[in-house]
Order: sequence, then structure tokens, then C-alpha cells
Amino acid sequence: MSGGRLLRVEADGGSRGNPGPAGYGALVKDAATGEVLAEVAEAIGRATNNVAEYRGLVAGLRAAAAVDPDARVQVRMDSKLVVEQMSGRWQVKHADMRRLAEEARAVLPADRVDYGWIPRAQNSHADRLANEAMDAAAAGRQWQRGTPAPGGEPAPAAARPADGAGEPLDLVLVRHASTPLTEQRRLSGRYGEDPELSGAGREEARRAAECAEVRGADVVITSTMRRSRQTAEVIAEHVGAPVLVDPQWDETDFGDWDGCTTAEVVQRWPAEFAAWSADPTVAPPGGEPLVAVERRVREAASALHARWAGKRVVLVTHGDPLRALLRQCLGCGAGAQRRIRVDPASRTLLRLHGDGSSEVVAVNRV
Repeated sequence: MSGGRLLRVEADGGSRGNPGPAGYGALVKDAATGEVLAEVAEAIGRATNNVAEYRGLVAGLRAAAAVDPDARVQVRMDSKLVVEQMSGRWQVKHADMRRLAEEARAVLPADRVDYGWIPRAQNSHADRLANEAMDAAAAGRQWQRGTPAPGGEPAPAAARPADGAGEPLDLVLVRHASTPLTEQRRLSGRYGEDPELSGAGREEARRAAECAEVRGADVVITSTMRRSRQTAEVIAEHVGAPVLVDPQWDETDFGDWDGCTTAEVVQRWPAEFAAWSADPTVAPPGGEPLVAVERRVREAASALHARWAGKRVVLVTHGDPLRALLRQCLGCGAGAQRRIRVDPASRTLLRLHGDGSSEVVAVNRV
């Protein structure tokens, strides 16, 4: 590897039953100083150890790309299987792992990623994050970073009360601008292709950056996904605000349905689609149920208010998280999820109060 900042990704995953309740954890460090720059963790439902480890790898690489898209990355894991397969020395035979390996390779150019094995004792930070995510899921909660990392790193600002915690938060929700998959009306989830903005999408992002709603923003927050980050960067540059990345705002994991149109899903998975449409606790095959999206959105919104009360925040996210937050503000049930229209690069304005109440100021402005 040559050129660019050097980052280190440590990732792990585990399953309590193999297969069983599973989760992953990953962190990004500055390779020179050891400073922890990002942590991600998530419970992923029922899966095997190997799938969970691959999911941790994908999440870690995406977090590294969010920190610095031009960085060189050292990946260090205690899974010899993942390291050898991603290094190209072993074949990837299992279909689920083959899909995840392809997703990992798509995050950063291969010549900027180096894979190496480390003993489990040296991967304890990522292991701890994975277990925290599984413990949180067992308690009915979504994992949220909020404790000091090894080495004394303080809890992130989002976990600490802001000085103006009693003041309302003005939140401008922006759906990411269009991608080729958006234009084809194909599902594009958090572990799918992760496409870039299309030509039309870049123009949509430019127009969103110039609209009145985003003026005066104190910060622009985005999901980890490329289309969201690209939209956020255009807005942030125009308004002169910093960009922060939060994986809690990633799109739903659509599992096996990723990349399909709704018509294709109905044709290939009619019973599963009907169950998913009727019950928010049902997940797409290999994916994430709506209730899981709702949990992480609720916790992320609470953290936003705790950190940014009294400020104006632009949040660039995706269709499902945006609708879920809007429904929570309106007090609507899950049945309204698919009836709320949010166009690419549209703006939805909310005001969140410290007592948990909220106001919906505008929806789907384009």
C-alpha cells in the first residue's frame, strides 16, 4: 500500500449458538497514534459466527471509508477464515459469505486494503463491542456507543447532555439524492451495493444545498452509506458546517431482497413479502425487521437532542429511517410506513423537544 492516511480496522463477530443470536463489532484507529476514531456494533439476528465476522468486516471498512475515503487500511481480525479468504488465498464457497466478501471488496480499492491475522487477545476491543450489541439485543435495546473506549477515549459528544438540553432541536431530514438504483426503484439496503449518486442525484444534492431549510445548520449528520455521505458533503460544503457520520441512520437491511424491485420481490417471495408487509417484526430473508429500524432511530434521535438541543441539524438519511422518525413524531403505527412519500433530496422539518414531544413542520419538500 502507498500514499494516503493509514487507518487500522479491527473487527469481530460472534454467534451464541452458531447459528444463533449474533452480532458484530468493529473500530477504526489512526494507525500511527492508536487513537480510536470510530466504533460500530450491531446485533444481526440469527446467524453463524462466520457471517457475523464478515458483517463486522464490512461495517469496519465502511466506517474507515467514512473517516477518510482516501485512506489506506490495515484490517486486523482473529478470524483466519476471513483473513485468508479476503487475501485471496482461500476460496469463498458459502453463498452468504461470498455475498458479504463482495460487499467488503466494494468498499475500498483492493490495493488500499491489507489483511492480517491477530490473536484473539489482541482483538478484545472489537469482541467487546460485538458482545455489547448482542447483550443489548437480548435486553430489547439497540447498541449505542456511549462508554469510554480502551485508552481513555471519552464518550462521544452525542452521549453527553448539551448545555441547552431543555431547548428544542430543529431537525431538517434530507433523504439522500438519487442513485441508479433509486431511479430503477430497486431496494438498496445497508449491506447491499452501496451505489454512488447518479448525475441527476448530484444535481438534486446541489439544489438541496441551496434551499432555505438547510441555511444556518450547525452540523450535517449522515449515515455511513455512500449516497448519503455524498449528499451530506455537498450540503455541508455549501452551508459551511461539519459532517458527522452515524451508522444508526443507515437504511434497512433488506437481505436477499436487496437490488430487487418490489414486483420482483412479490414474484419470488410472495408469502414472505405478505408477512413482512403485515407485521413489523418480520424481516426480509436475511434482513432486518422494521421494529429494529425503529429502535435504532428512536435511540439515535434521543442522542441527537441530547447533543444538539437549541441547534439546527441537517440529517441526511434514507427512506425507512426517515419515515420511522416521522411516524414516531406523528404517533402513527407501522401500517403508515409505506404510505409516507419521501422523494430523493426532499426535506422534512421536525422540531424535537426535551420532554419527548415533537412538531412536524413540513414533509417532503422538494
